[in-house]
Amino acid sequence: MQGLSTSLVLIAVLAVVAPIATRLLDRWVKVPIVVFEIVLGILFGPSLLGWVQSTAFTDTLADFGLAMLFFVAGNEIDFTAIRGRPIYRASAGWVISLAAGVGAGFVLVPSPEAAVIIGVALCSTALGALLPILRDAGASKSPIGVAVTALGAAGEFGPLIAISLFFSGKQLGVASGVLLGFVLLTGVAIYLASQARHTLFHAQVTATLHTSSQFAMRSILLILSGLVVLSMVLGLDMLLGAFAAGVLWKVTIARAPEVDRRVIETKIDAVAFGFLVPIFFIDTGIDFDLGALTSSPVTLAMVPLFLALLLIIRGLPSLLAAPPGSTRADKRALMLFGATALPIIVAVTTIGREHGFISSGISSALVGAGMLSVLLFPLLALRALGRTETADRTLLPPKA
Repeated sequence: MQGLSTSLVLIAVLAVVAPIATRLLDRWVKVPIVVFEIVLGILFGPSLLGWVQSTAFTDTLADFGLAMLFFVAGNEIDFTAIRGRPIYRASAGWVISLAAGVGAGFVLVPSPEAAVIIGVALCSTALGALLPILRDAGASKSPIGVAVTALGAAGEFGPLIAISLFFSGKQLGVASGVLLGFVLLTGVAIYLASQARHTLFHAQVTATLHTSSQFAMRSILLILSGLVVLSMVLGLDMLLGAFAAGVLWKVTIARAPEVDRRVIETKIDAVAFGFLVPIFFIDTGIDFDLGALTSSPVTLAMVPLFLALLLIIRGLPSLLAAPPGSTRADKRALMLFGATALPIIVAVTTIGREHGFISSGISSALVGAGMLSVLLFPLLALRALGRTETADRTLLPPKA
């Protein structure tokens, strides 16, 4: 109990320190807050200072945080904006990334299971981490922002499908049938929700929006837990249920008054990014096996190797989703955003490590590369976009 109390308090302290550190450095360099959360977890976790330890309770909270991250991703995707060319091209790029990633996995570790683990990790895009970054930069509605959203939708939903097919513990045919059943079931629920007017539901949401009843947030909890549990009962990855829950909530609340929707979005952000998601990223740092990573020069060398593979295998095919008329800087930013990955890497390497498909060293190297991608790639992408905006302003005619 003493260890749990200490860990909870220190995790809360680290969650408060992270945004302060981000703000202090903001005038010199824009570092995504998730980077500070992970680094602080490593620093104060067993790998270095050893002040914070993972417990069953904090791991459960971290799982909730990961589920909430995917719920937010599903909820924030504007399917109207990405339909057609953006999502088709992003999906094509993802298929290329998966094939190239599995091929690279076979070269590195000649084992089918390990190759699929590495391939799924290398073809992912961290939409849940990128959306807040794009939103904070005011680029979420821009053509590049729409393209990144399409890349992220393919780069998160695609790997979840692959995980559910190959690592459910069922035969591929059975797993495909179960997955198809889940997709059909949630698809029907989403379709029915999009067609209904939900007049009574929206009235209850409005009536309790500023009271202790909080009907909207309780409904979100019900939808999220229901689909997560359903996916787990069917032997699918829980993140598939969390992602579907976000989509289902989006269409359910779509016809509510805009003022109410804005308030609910604020509440979702508060629960996700003010509470649960930071715990996930801090816990990722706490659980990071720095010893396994530094145990041999070969393992350590895999970090820059995997980072380069993310850029090549995931970043280059992302250029297929570039909007017409994109500049070189736009394409460079899109490539970097597309190669940003972490949550799927954490999820799939955990599965691989628990089943003995990959070693702890390879798992740590992949996660380390994912952390570096979250640190470096969005930062470089925003700089590229910033230079483009500066150039555009320079080319504008002077005001009379």
